[in-house]
Amino acid sequence: MNETVSLNKKAEPKRSLRTIDIISLIVGTVVGAGIFKVPALVASQTQHEWIILGLWLFGGLISMIGALCYAELATAYPNVGGEYHFLQKAYGKNISFLYGWARSIIIVTGSLGILGITLGDYMTQIISLGAYSSTIWAMLTVIGLSLLNILGIRQGKTAQNILTLFEVGGILAIIVTGFLVQTPTIESTGVAPELPSLGVASLAMVFVLLTFGGWNEAAYVSAEAIDQRRGILKALLLGIGLITLLYLMVNLAFLHAFGAEKMGQSNALASDLFDIAYGRGSAVIFSAILVFACLNSMNATIIFGSRSSYALGKDWRIFSWIGDWHQSGTPRKAIILQCAIALLLIFGASFARQSFESIVEFTAPVFWFFILLVGIALFILRRRYPDTVMPCPVPFYPVLPAIFILTVAWLLWSSLAYSGMGALVGVACLGVGAIVLLIEKYSK
Repeated sequence: MNETVSLNKKAEPKRSLRTIDIISLIVGTVVGAGIFKVPALVASQTQHEWIILGLWLFGGLISMIGALCYAELATAYPNVGGEYHFLQKAYGKNISFLYGWARSIIIVTGSLGILGITLGDYMTQIISLGAYSSTIWAMLTVIGLSLLNILGIRQGKTAQNILTLFEVGGILAIIVTGFLVQTPTIESTGVAPELPSLGVASLAMVFVLLTFGGWNEAAYVSAEAIDQRRGILKALLLGIGLITLLYLMVNLAFLHAFGAEKMGQSNALASDLFDIAYGRGSAVIFSAILVFACLNSMNATIIFGSRSSYALGKDWRIFSWIGDWHQSGTPRKAIILQCAIALLLIFGASFARQSFESIVEFTAPVFWFFILLVGIALFILRRRYPDTVMPCPVPFYPVLPAIFILTVAWLLWSSLAYSGMGALVGVACLGVGAIVLLIEKYSK
């Protein structure tokens, strides 16, 4: 009798993730190809070395403040739905549905598509598979990593830890190379570069904070953390601390090798650095580092992204088929759906390369809008549930959450101001989600 009950019982998320596993997921999600491209963009906005470093340090501090806010929510309300769950408790099921829709259909799968094609471009430099090599590599990688995570959370987290070690090792190689190499200095004109305007510095800060993006994903594994009281907080603070240190060291290495002015003129800083240090044939080394960075981010994105789709399926009949947690410890059907949509996006991108910019444009405003709602939700939930046990309350409340909310509001405005028509696609996506929501409600 007991055996029958055991067999019929539905699988649920289990506490199987150590703090080190969550740190690995955070580092893997945040540290992607961006750190190899964004330093040059930031340096082109301001040619002052201390301002460049200050912007990266400020990005780390803002991320730390956001992490403290998320740690309070994730430990007070641990749930595999993460932000989806916080929004539901604060605003109701309609808002959480729209977030789950946007995240499952566009945000996560779009990230997988961008990372996949970036990986494909660099894998093609190592082994070309013909005219559509980048697309083929991207699709094979999405399928391979999805299958790995379908096997179980143990396989997924083991792969994540190994990939993170390789990625951090590659970044350390860039840092060491940067401090060992110094390009010929540009003859000084004797005139100090002008201080950047507030608008220019703001644009540079947008690039920096985009490179720090992804630490919020830790909320999606809060229900799977072995140490639910302090594990998420430790993982967030240690993970962001490590990322901030790596980012500062990478920028210091680039500044040492090139100087601020030349750094801002480069289109491929890390590639140029390896060319100077090891010759033109070193492109394969750099490509391999980028491949590991993309693999790492893709694997973490698959793990985190499938959890929000699973939460959507648990709450809504129209998506009930993805709200199934397999005995292997993963939401298999959610992973399969995520994989299928990502493959469609990659296939479409093979016909229109400008889709990279388009995906960023229409996802950024939607993403920051919902992050803003999560920040405000912290105030709402404290007021609505004053007796809730909070293992990790935000220190200096309400000052730090207010700083986080104002920063995110500014990022939302910036993403709308610089995205132009691309933002309309994100709004259209939410509009379709609203129609699906109405169909779900009135079909009952």
